[in-house]
Amino acid sequence: MEKTRSDSKHNPFGSAPSAESSLDLERNYCKHTTRSSSPLQAYPSCCQFSESSAAYFSWPTSSRLNDAADDRLEYFRNLQKGVLPETYGRLPEGQQATTLLDVMTVRAYHSKILRRFSLGTAVGFRIRGGCLTNIPAILVFVARKVNSQWLNYNQCLPTALEGPGGVWCDVDVVEFSYFGAPAVTPKEEFYTELADGLRGSDPFLGSGSQVASQVTYGTLGAIVKSRSGKRQVGFLTNRHVAVDLDYPNQKMFHPLPPSLGPGVYLGAVERATSFITDDLWYGIFAGTNPETFVRADGAFIAFAESFNISNVSTSVKGIGDIGEVNTIDLQSSINSLIGRQVMKVGRSSGLTTGTIMAYALEYNDEKGICFLTDFLVVGENQQTFDLEGDSGSLILLAGQNGDKPRPVGIIWGGTANRGRLKLKVGQPPENWTSGVDLGRLLDLLELDLITTAEALQASVRDQRNASTAGMNLAFGESSPHEMQQLQACAEKVSKPLETIPTEGASHCRITRQFMRREFHIEGGSTLAPNVEHQYIPSAAVGRARAEETETV
Repeated sequence: MEKTRSDSKHNPFGSAPSAESSLDLERNYCKHTTRSSSPLQAYPSCCQFSESSAAYFSWPTSSRLNDAADDRLEYFRNLQKGVLPETYGRLPEGQQATTLLDVMTVRAYHSKILRRFSLGTAVGFRIRGGCLTNIPAILVFVARKVNSQWLNYNQCLPTALEGPGGVWCDVDVVEFSYFGAPAVTPKEEFYTELADGLRGSDPFLGSGSQVASQVTYGTLGAIVKSRSGKRQVGFLTNRHVAVDLDYPNQKMFHPLPPSLGPGVYLGAVERATSFITDDLWYGIFAGTNPETFVRADGAFIAFAESFNISNVSTSVKGIGDIGEVNTIDLQSSINSLIGRQVMKVGRSSGLTTGTIMAYALEYNDEKGICFLTDFLVVGENQQTFDLEGDSGSLILLAGQNGDKPRPVGIIWGGTANRGRLKLKVGQPPENWTSGVDLGRLLDLLELDLITTAEALQASVRDQRNASTAGMNLAFGESSPHEMQQLQACAEKVSKPLETIPTEGASHCRITRQFMRREFHIEGGSTLAPNVEHQYIPSAAVGRARAEETETV
């Protein structure tokens, strides 16, 4: 059975408790086996001249949290007074919210009352008859939605909430059909020409391709380059796909590690992140809770020197060429994001389409720690938007007026095994998907997207020049023996740049099947939201099981 992560007993949106130690937090979220995890360390890449000491995870220190708590308190104290806490049966007289920031501010101001009523909240439009309207609203998720006739007065949510400056928005209740106990979900894969190609039968590597660590596999999100250091070219995926604390070197392969099947070494994790405080992510305090963190699940893997860069494609198979990143400005109108049609290509489900239903989903764990995740996406026609193994997939805004699709986020998980959203009376609940804001993640990891073959060639040249410059600088400070070694490396780096070809036909196929192993949560049976990746058992475990079978 696939391993899932320990989580809050009472909150279906799921999170792990905060801790002073980043290692303790990582063990709660990213413990892949029952073996003890090694201490969290920062490792340089295997390349002698790569960026070094890249921290895999950075949890805010106590002093940072205390300082931020004081700033947060002062911020909300300085907000304009005289705000109406509740509005029943009528609308406020001020200005209706029009931007993402407007609704986020109103929600933050009333976060205490909203927490009392809900499982979580998000920024979106009011939903009527299962369809989005154009009425800005705070979406309030509840375990069961009933007619107000069957509620006491103190159980009713206000019709609208007013924030600082008289800006107000609607309040809309959305039912989250919470399973209580995690449900068993089938391990699904689509078997199409597109999906088979992504899992290894295609000769090119690009967005949507399967990538695997020693124990997990997920999806390559995008081809990127570093803004700093040696300007490495590589790719972006989820941190939970790429990093396993049980292994000292966080290496990635396609389609499989050689010990488990056919595959080549792609590179090692240069830097990654799991969580970040809301003020650093959004540039504002998203809530009054002094411990408020955003899920920023990303990892940058620099391509190894041994990897043939000519096998990389910047287009998305099944979609084609893509445009530049769609950065999200909180002061932009709500309809610039909410209600937009999106698509993705992942190694398990291939090409799927959906709609962005909400932004900045907020929920609290049993200890009162507040967590946010950027996107809530629902698949078209009640079809799932993602399956296990699709973590890291690029979320693309559908092109308008002939424009290319534009990347806006990457998938990090979903909650199909914990509950579903019931959006329309008379229709069954729907699966939903969580995503990370791509623009903010790229800025945090200091990366730029590469969207064309020409840009990829230029980026490889920049990396080569940066590496050569670094070695030239080292020549003057090295012994004769060291200079000979550096010169050999320089000659290797200075090989002519290979041409990036266009995509062609595929001939190779995966023949080995994945196996799954059991995992037991320590200290209870509570399970986390379904995280979209799958675990690969070690070769030793596979051999042991084979021997047991033969003995029987």
